[in-house]
Amino acid sequence: MNYNFIKMNTKGNFPIDKLKKVQTPFYYYDVELLNKTLDMLMSEANKYGFCPHYAMKANANAKVTALIAKKGLGADCVSGNEVSAAIAAGFPADKIVFAGVGKTDKEINTALDANIFCFNAESIPELEVINELAAAKGKVASVELRINPNVDAHTHAYITTGLNENKFGFSMDDLEKVINLIKGLKNIKLIGLHFHIGSQITDLGCFVPLCERINALQDQVEAMGVKLENINVGGGLGIDYENPNTNPIPDFKTYFSQFAQHLKLRNGQKLHCEPGRSVVAQCGSLITKVTYVKKGKEKQFAIVDGGMTDLIRPALYQAYHKIEAITTDSAVETYDVVGPICESSDVFQKDCKLNGVKRGDLLALRSAGAYGEIMASRYNLRELPVGYLSTEL
Repeated sequence: MNYNFIKMNTKGNFPIDKLKKVQTPFYYYDVELLNKTLDMLMSEANKYGFCPHYAMKANANAKVTALIAKKGLGADCVSGNEVSAAIAAGFPADKIVFAGVGKTDKEINTALDANIFCFNAESIPELEVINELAAAKGKVASVELRINPNVDAHTHAYITTGLNENKFGFSMDDLEKVINLIKGLKNIKLIGLHFHIGSQITDLGCFVPLCERINALQDQVEAMGVKLENINVGGGLGIDYENPNTNPIPDFKTYFSQFAQHLKLRNGQKLHCEPGRSVVAQCGSLITKVTYVKKGKEKQFAIVDGGMTDLIRPALYQAYHKIEAITTDSAVETYDVVGPICESSDVFQKDCKLNGVKRGDLLALRSAGAYGEIMASRYNLRELPVGYLSTEL
C-alpha cells in the first residue's frame, strides 16, 4: 500500500484556511494517514497472527487513542493512569500490558482491579509486591518477565533500553533464579518473557540478534520444565523524520518478517509487540506561528509562538523535525527557528532553510505525533497545546 501526499513545493498537505482559524501553537493529526498506518500495521501483523499493543506513552490524546483502539490493537502502558486512559479509550482490559521499573502499589492495584492481560515485571522486589497485592484481592496476577538481552539497538543513548548498563529488566544470568522464585509465589502466574531494546530503530537488522537471544532463553526455560504462552518483543520501530512526505508509513512488512523468519516460536505460542512512535509520529504536526523575524549580527531568527514546552524533543534529544513554512512560497532563506521560552536550548532548528517568512506565517513541525503533545509542560506558565483531529476542523 502506498500513501501519496498531495505535494505543494515538497510540503505536506494541510488545510491552510482551517488551520489559520485555530489558536497556535497546536497539534494537528491527519486521521486519514493514521488510519492507513494502522491498516498497514494490522495487515502485516495478522499475516503471522502477531498481537500488537499500542504504546500509550507515545501519544495519549483521547481522540487519537480511541481511533487506535477501534482498529483492534491492545495497549502497552507504563503507569496506572495510562492503564485507566487505555480502558477509557476502548482498549479491552484483556489486551492491556503494564510495564515499568517503578510501579507503585496504587498503580498495581489499579491494574489488578481492571483485570489486565499481564504485568511486565522488572525486578524481584516488584514480583513480591505484585504477589502480595494480588493475594490481598484473592487474585492471581499474570506476569511476563522483562529480560535485558544486552542487544545494542544503535540508537540515541537516552532511548536505548536493552544493554546491561540500562535500568530496565532482569539480567539474563538471573533468569533461572527468578523462575524458581516465582514457583513459590502463589498469586503470580508466569505467562511469558518480555523484551525491549530501544526506540527509533531504523536498522531492522538489530532485531535479528534479539531473536537469537530469545531462542536461546526459550531453550533454557524449557530445560527447567517451564512452558511459556507468550513472547513480547517490545517496540522500537523507527520512522523517517527527514522525509515525512515520501515515507509517511514505516516498514511494517520488514519489521514483522524479521520475527517471523528468525524467532522460533513454540506451538501455540503468541508473539506480542508494542509499537508506539511508528503508529502516530507521522500523522502529527506541531503548528506554530511566526511572532517575529529578527535579524541578528550573525543569524536571522524566526521566532515562533511554539517552544520546547510544546515539543521538547529537539532540546532533550537534539532531535530533528522537518520544518515547513506552509503559508508562504517566497524565496528560500536561512533561519534559526526558535521559541519564546527563557532557555537557550529552546531552539527547534538551526540554519533551517525555509520559504521566506513574515510575522503571522504558519510553520509545521512534522513527525511530531509521537512524544510531542504527551511530553508538553507548563514551564514559564505557558498553556498546554491542544490537539485537533483533521476531521474536527
